[in-house]
Amino acid sequence: MTSTAPPLASPRSPMLRLGRFAHRRRQSVLIVSLLFLLAAAFTATGTMNALVLSRYQVPGSESIVTGERLDRDFATGSANFLLLVTAADGDVDSAATTAAGADLAAALAGADEVLRVDSYWDSQSPALVSEDGSQALVTAYVPGEVTHVREDVLPRLKARFEREDGPLTVAVGGSDELFREAAQIARQDFLLAEAIVIPGLLILLVAIYRRPAAAFLTVGVGLFALAVSLAAMRFVAAHVEVSTFAANLILVMAMGLAVDYCLFIVSRFREESALHDRAEAVARTVASAGRTVVFSAVTVAASLSVLLFMPFPFLRSFGYAGIVVPLAAVLGAVVVLPAALAVWGHRVQRRAAPRPVSEGRWFRIATAVMRRPVLWGAAALVLVLTLASPLLGVRFGVPDERSLPEDAPSRVVTDQVTAGFAAEATDSLLILAEHADEASLAAYTAELSEVDGIAQVDSAAGRFTNGALIAAPDTNRFSWHGGDTWLAAVPETSAMRDDPYAMVGEIREVKAPFATSVAGYPADLADFRDALLDRLPLLLGLIVLITFVILFLMTGSVIAPLKATILNALSMAAMFGALVWVFQDGHLSDLIGFTPQGSFEPSIPILMFCVAYGLSMDYEVFMLARIKEEYDRSGDPTASIATGLQRSAPLVTAAALVLAFTFAVYATGDVAFLQMLGLGMALAVTVDATVIRGVLLPAVMRLTGRFNWWAPPPLKRLHTRIGLREG
Repeated sequence: MTSTAPPLASPRSPMLRLGRFAHRRRQSVLIVSLLFLLAAAFTATGTMNALVLSRYQVPGSESIVTGERLDRDFATGSANFLLLVTAADGDVDSAATTAAGADLAAALAGADEVLRVDSYWDSQSPALVSEDGSQALVTAYVPGEVTHVREDVLPRLKARFEREDGPLTVAVGGSDELFREAAQIARQDFLLAEAIVIPGLLILLVAIYRRPAAAFLTVGVGLFALAVSLAAMRFVAAHVEVSTFAANLILVMAMGLAVDYCLFIVSRFREESALHDRAEAVARTVASAGRTVVFSAVTVAASLSVLLFMPFPFLRSFGYAGIVVPLAAVLGAVVVLPAALAVWGHRVQRRAAPRPVSEGRWFRIATAVMRRPVLWGAAALVLVLTLASPLLGVRFGVPDERSLPEDAPSRVVTDQVTAGFAAEATDSLLILAEHADEASLAAYTAELSEVDGIAQVDSAAGRFTNGALIAAPDTNRFSWHGGDTWLAAVPETSAMRDDPYAMVGEIREVKAPFATSVAGYPADLADFRDALLDRLPLLLGLIVLITFVILFLMTGSVIAPLKATILNALSMAAMFGALVWVFQDGHLSDLIGFTPQGSFEPSIPILMFCVAYGLSMDYEVFMLARIKEEYDRSGDPTASIATGLQRSAPLVTAAALVLAFTFAVYATGDVAFLQMLGLGMALAVTVDATVIRGVLLPAVMRLTGRFNWWAPPPLKRLHTRIGLREG
C-alpha cells in the first residue's frame, strides 16, 4: 500500500529515523530486547533486598543532631522497642510478677543489640504501668541503621522474648516494630498486586483492542518496563538510600505507563496502516505518537523528579523511581513495540474499517460541549468543586498504628498501650541540657512538667509532675557528662493523638538558663513536617514551572500550559477532597477496611500530588498533541478540538481505565497509606480523563479559540529556535 499523503516529518527527523530503524532491524532489536529483558529480570530479583526502610527523620535537623549526641555521650536514645507485660495474677506489683519482670528486664538489657532498658520494676515510673495495674512496660533503645534494626535485630528479639506462659504474658511492640510490620505487609501487597495486575491487564486489553496479539504485546512491553525499572533501582540503591515502599509505586507506574504508551502507539499504527504499507506505518507512528510518548514520559519524570529536592530519603526514593519508570516505559514503547509491530503488525490491525471521525462518540460530545461551553463548563466545574469541598477541613497529624490492620500484632500491642496507659513512654521527648547545674536543672524540669500534654519529666534532678517533685533521681539512668545531662519528658496519650507538633513547640519554647535541644520521636515528626512545609513552595513552583516549559516547547503557546496548570489544579483538588472525605472523615472505612485517623501524615499527599500531577499532564500531552496536529493541518480552532478529542479521548479513557485498575489493586491492601495511594490515584485519573479532559478541556478551549496557541512574539521567536518538533 502506498501513500499519497504528504510526509509527516522531515526525513532527518530523529523519531522518523528511529521508526525506520526499528522496522529495518526489527529482528535484531527484538533479540537484543529479549536478552536485555532477561538480564534485567535476573538483576531485579535482588532489588527488594537492596531497598531499605526509612524513619520520619530529617538529616541534620535539631532532633537528629541531638539524638546523635545523646547516643554518643549518654548511650541513650528514643525507645524503639518495647515489651508489653501482662501479669497472670492481674497485679504487676505482686511478688511473683515483680521477680519475673525484673528477670525479663535484665535479660533484655543483656542482649548484645540493646543499649538501654527502662523497666517499671526498676524505676517504678507511673508512665510504665497501666491504670488498672495489670500491665507494665519494659522499653529498650536499640541503636543502629534502621534496616538492620528492623530486619535483623527486631525479629531475633521478638522470637526470644515473646511468650504466653508462666507468670507473665509478653508481647512485642514499639515504633520500629510497627514500621517493620508495615513494610512486611507492603511487600505482601506488592506480590499480591503483581498476581492480580498482570492477568487483569491482559483481560482489559483484550476487551479494549479486540485483538489478543495487541494485548499480549502491550503486556510484554509492560513487563519489560517493570523489569528494567526494578533492575535500574537496584543500581540506584547501591549508591543512595531507596525506601522499600518505592517498589509498590514502581509496579503500578511501570505497568500503567507502559500500557498507556502502547495504547497510543498501537492506535496510531492502526490509523497509519490504513493508509500506508507496514514500513511507512511504523515509521510514521514513531514520528507522531512516539514523539508524544517521549514528551509524556519527560513530563511525568519531571513532575516526580522534584521530589529529589526534598531532604528526606523516603520521598527522594519515589523521585528516583519517578525518573526511572517513565524512561523504561518509553524505551519499550518507542523501540521494542515498533519492532514487534514490524513483525506482527498484521495481527494488530483492525478487522473492520474505522468509522468516520464525525461519527465518533467523543466528537459528538465535544461538539455538544462547544455549542454551549459556558453551561457545560459550569456544570463540570460545580461537580469538581463539590468533590474538592471536603479539602477545606483537611487536618495534618502523625502516622500511628492505625495505618495497619486491626489484627497486626504490633498494632494490637499499641492499641492496648493506648487504651490502658495514661502516658506514651516510648514517645518521650529527650532534652539535652548543656552546662547545667543541679539547681537550675531542677527548676527547668519542674517547669517542663507543667507544659500541657506532658505527664511527667524525669531528669538527674528527680521526677516531676505538674511542677512538683514526686520521686528522687534515677542515678542508674541519668548521669552527667562534662557538665551536660539530659531529661525525658513523657507525653500523655491524648497529647500524641491530638497535636504532638504543638506539644513539641511548647517544650522548645520553655526558657532555661542553659542551652537545650530536643530529640525523640515527636521531635523527629515535628522537624520532618516543618522541613516538608518549608520545601513545599519550592516543590510546587518547580513542578508547575517544569511542566509549563515542557508544554511550551511542545506547543509554542503560553495559553495551553496555563490552561493545563489550572485544569490540573482542579483535578488535584478533587482527588484530595475525596481522600479527606474517605480517609480523614472515615466514610467507606468499613467497605475498604481501614481505621480513620482523623488526619493525614503530610508526606503521602505530597507524593500523591507529584504522581497525580504528572499523570494528569500525561493525558494533557496526548490530547493537546492531537488537537495541535489537527489545528496545524486545518487551521480550524473549533473543528480541530472535536477531531483531536475523537482521536485521543477514547485512548485516554482506556488508558485511565487501565491505570485506575492498577492503582485500585492497592486499595484492597492492608496498609492505610497504600490504600490511600491506590484509591486516590484511581479516582484522580478517572476524574481527570472524563470530567476534566472530556468536558472542561473542550469548553475552555472553545472559549479561548485561536488564543489557545498564542504566545508573545519574543516567545514565538524563541520557540522557533528551540521548540521541540518533528522536522
